[in-house]
Amino acid sequence: MKDFSIDIYADGAVVSEMVAAKEKGVVKGFTTNPTLMKRAGITDYVGFAKEALDKVSGMPISFEVFSDDFSTMKKEAEKIAALGKNVFVKIPITNTKGESSVPLIKELSAEGIQVNVTAILTLDQVKEVLPAFKTGSDNIVSVFAGRVADTGVDPTDLMKKSVELVKANGNAKLLWASCREVLNIKQADDLGVDIITVTTPVLNKLSMLGTDAKELSLDTVKGFAADVKSLGFSIL
Repeated sequence: MKDFSIDIYADGAVVSEMVAAKEKGVVKGFTTNPTLMKRAGITDYVGFAKEALDKVSGMPISFEVFSDDFSTMKKEAEKIAALGKNVFVKIPITNTKGESSVPLIKELSAEGIQVNVTAILTLDQVKEVLPAFKTGSDNIVSVFAGRVADTGVDPTDLMKKSVELVKANGNAKLLWASCREVLNIKQADDLGVDIITVTTPVLNKLSMLGTDAKELSLDTVKGFAADVKSLGFSIL
C-alpha cells in the first residue's frame, strides 16, 4: 500500500470498528459526530466517549457538542475536553440559525481547549475561523470537501486555497471531511492536506491500492458470476 504523507483518521462511532482500525496500523486518529452516534445506537454519550478513549488510548479523537445555543455549547465543550488531553472538541462553524460560532471558538481556544471546527464548506468560513485560534494552540479545521463534491463542484480548488491559509496561520491542521472514495485520499495527499477522515467502508478498500486494472476486471466478472449462481434461475 502507498505510503501517504497525510494522516488518515477513522470516522465512526462503533468502538469495535475503532479498535480494528487502530490495530491495522493505518489510522493516526479518530473522529465522531452525532449522526454516526445515532446510527451506532449510542445512548450514553459520556460512557461511549470514555470507552473509546480507553480503547484507542493516546490517539487524537474528536467528539462533537450537541447543543445549539452557545452558552450550553461552551459547557459541553469544557466537559468533553476534560475527558482527556488527546480530545478535540468539534464545534460547528454556525448553529442552526446560521449564527457564527467564531466568538465561542475564540473563548474555548483561549481556555486551552483543542477545537475541531466542523461543517465548513466555504473559503470565507476558513478565513473567518483561523484568527480565533490562540497562538501556539493545536486545532483542526474540517472542510467538508465530499459534500462540496455532492453539489457537482470540484472541491480541489477550495482545498488547495485552504491548505495555504491554514499553513500560514500555523495554529491548526486542515482536515478533508466527508471522504467518499480512496481517490479522495490521494487527492488530499497531493494537495498537502494534513488529515482526511475515512469511514470503515473506505478504509476497507485501502487494500485495493495498486491493484492491476485487468485483474480487477476479472474479479468483477467472477463476482457477477457468483451472484448469478446464487440467484438460482436463468434467462433461458
